[in-house]
Amino acid sequence: MIDIGTIGPKALYFLFAWLITAAAAAWLSERKGYGERVGLTLGLLLTVVGLLIMVFLPARPGSKWSAQGWRPRRRHQL
Repeated sequence: MIDIGTIGPKALYFLFAWLITAAAAAWLSERKGYGERVGLTLGLLLTVVGLLIMVFLPARPGSKWSAQGWRPRRRHQL
């Protein structure tokens, strides 16, 4: 007997991967100066392809990506 309310482990892993790629695309998009919504939309609709689009999309002038580079600066706490 199959319980309709349960979700399999593979489906749960795919759900986590989908949400993580959407969050990563939103973060990249915000750093590249396009706004968080663009990356989140691409990440949710196109999953891994949306993340790859955000990786290869050029950064806008004056964005955090072009000013600080691909890795954000760490804050030193005293």
